[in-house]
Amino acid sequence: MAERKNGLTYADSGVDIDAGNRLVDLIKPMVRATARPGADAEIGGFGGLFDLKAAGFKDPVLVAATDGVGTKVKIAIETGLHAGIGIDLVAMSVNDLVVQGAEPLFFLDYFACGKLDPETTASIVASIAEGCRESGCALIGGETAEMPGLYKDGDYDLGGFAVGAAERGTLLPSADISAGDAVIGLASSGVHSNGFSLVRKIVAQSGLGFDAQAPFAPVMTLGGALLAPTRLYVKSCLRAIRETGAVKGLAHITGGGFTDNIPRVLPKQLGVSIDLNRLPVLPVFKWLAEQGGIAELELLRTFNCGIGMIAIVRADAVKAVSEVLTANGESVTLLGEVIPAEGEQRVVYSGQLDLSR
Repeated sequence: MAERKNGLTYADSGVDIDAGNRLVDLIKPMVRATARPGADAEIGGFGGLFDLKAAGFKDPVLVAATDGVGTKVKIAIETGLHAGIGIDLVAMSVNDLVVQGAEPLFFLDYFACGKLDPETTASIVASIAEGCRESGCALIGGETAEMPGLYKDGDYDLGGFAVGAAERGTLLPSADISAGDAVIGLASSGVHSNGFSLVRKIVAQSGLGFDAQAPFAPVMTLGGALLAPTRLYVKSCLRAIRETGAVKGLAHITGGGFTDNIPRVLPKQLGVSIDLNRLPVLPVFKWLAEQGGIAELELLRTFNCGIGMIAIVRADAVKAVSEVLTANGESVTLLGEVIPAEGEQRVVYSGQLDLSR
């Protein structure tokens, strides 16, 4: 009978509690920098606190969202470029909150890995904190899970959880969306955080490495260009909602593209017409379409193609809404209008995407 070995520790199994404690010390200043009315953004307790009254709400409805970054993290892992991936994580949830007219209040993150590297993880948390600051929400907690055997050393995954609020009666979409309302597009910063399983397949077929010069952005590496963080639309959209009173609905263009996301904010009897000739297709999508031989409708259902947020506004307020959005850093394009639905086809396209390079 084999002699039993005694004295095993948690570290012997691959989990380093000391590394976890070092990480907490590294990220405390970053987390503290996200403090806002309602939250002091301190971590270390068993739960995060938020005071709705201190945030200025009188009769709030809470809105919650959760998401991840998907296989975009594989590119970050393979390139060692982690500095923007936390912004992606925040954006995927807070952009979904503002779509409902809610102001993001606080955020929590979940980080899982095979072996904890405190410095690398701290750089990821730093970008999460940056995304929170840019969105006006506090990072009030999170969880780091070191799971050897489930993840390989160097691999990690991220999850994010955001909670926001809106005063009762102000949630979007509003009930008065009607045929004739205008459809405005807000430019994206790149691929954002959807469709990366297809992106990675196309890159593999192209024969290029992520360290190669990006064919569509010669001053950047391919990996760096593809990792451009998801645009945060929170502050600009909240200002347009509050200052014009003319925004009836918003649609965050994520997985499912235009085809699946726009109908989510429309009454069942309505659809939209989109003039593809007006859509400002970013160079990255032209390259992906060419390399992958992707059909136009597949592009429109997989990627944002250059528009990361759709706003449905009163037809007589297009200029006013566009001016507020532009003043807050957005590039705005009038894409079409709301129309009566044509059977099951809720998004009707005219024209063609400009995919010429």
